[in-house]
Amino acid sequence: MSGFRQKRRKRPELNLVPLIDVLVMLIFFAFVTMQFRSATVLKITLPKITTAGKEQQKNSVEIGIDESGVLTVNGNVVTEDELTRLLRQLSDANKNIPVVIRADEKTQLKKLAFVMDACRTAGLEKFSLQAR
Repeated sequence: MSGFRQKRRKRPELNLVPLIDVLVMLIFFAFVTMQFRSATVLKITLPKITTAGKEQQKNSVEIGIDESGVLTVNGNVVTEDELTRLLRQLSDANKNIPVVIRADEKTQLKKLAFVMDACRTAGLEKFSLQAR
């Protein structure tokens, strides 16, 4: 029996390269087939503000936005261009003047965003939002 040699068994090896390739393909497939929901699809109900209008600021500029999107500054109807011009004039006079934006609950978000952006562009950072 000494003539028989026992063959050495090779240690089993696990080849990781094909496994990594398969994993990468699965991740790639998941990203390609994934569906992202946009913000327009989500149904968002904005909360009601119960404390709106209770805190009055003195020497403030009041910008109103009604349901149809008509803009008013201290009770006077203005266009978007006039609002931008008035806000720049206010900013030149006093950058710390508080601006109160009063928006109707059915006001379009686009109009509200325009007013807030116009305030920031003019340099008026102290603005607050009050809803009816």
